[in-house]
Amino acid sequence: MIKVAIIGAENVGKSTLMNALLGGKISEVSEVPGTTKGTIKRAFGKIKLPKTIKNPFGGADELVLIDTAGLFDPEKEIRGKVLSEEAFKELINEIIRADIIIHMIDATKGLHRGMEKLHYILKFRYEKPIIVVINKIDLVPREKVEELAKIVEKRLEQKPILLSLVTYEGFNDLLKALVHYAQYAK
Repeated sequence: MIKVAIIGAENVGKSTLMNALLGGKISEVSEVPGTTKGTIKRAFGKIKLPKTIKNPFGGADELVLIDTAGLFDPEKEIRGKVLSEEAFKELINEIIRADIIIHMIDATKGLHRGMEKLHYILKFRYEKPIIVVINKIDLVPREKVEELAKIVEKRLEQKPILLSLVTYEGFNDLLKALVHYAQYAK
């Protein structure tokens, strides 16, 4: 079983992404930050890796998606509104136990400093494969999206996937990245 944690600041679209990947309404979606108050886990199903990908763990495995609460307030450098200190620590531990991380960034807000720090901890201390996604690109002019993508790539040292969960632009790129990283899951 490969666990995939979807992380980000509040209202970045984590629950919407989980619903899109699962093809149904699993996680509650709202304009109100802090709708998800903990973690929601659901099986994505078996993921069959193409023969062109050399997978030392076999040809297919089950993906479990983990929708997480917003870790940080997108406007301030503080913990998410609905998370107590204890809940925050539990959430971080759940993320650390995941095999793959999808780090979502809101195109309308930019990269949050707290999420940037967490990204580096997960990447280097815990050696987690991370897929960086800039979501809500349909709400921002293209030149602003490309400017943000350059900033994110420089600060996180990783090229982000540009995604809209309204138009589904970039959705196939995200699926390909999931399949790619699934081969390296421990």
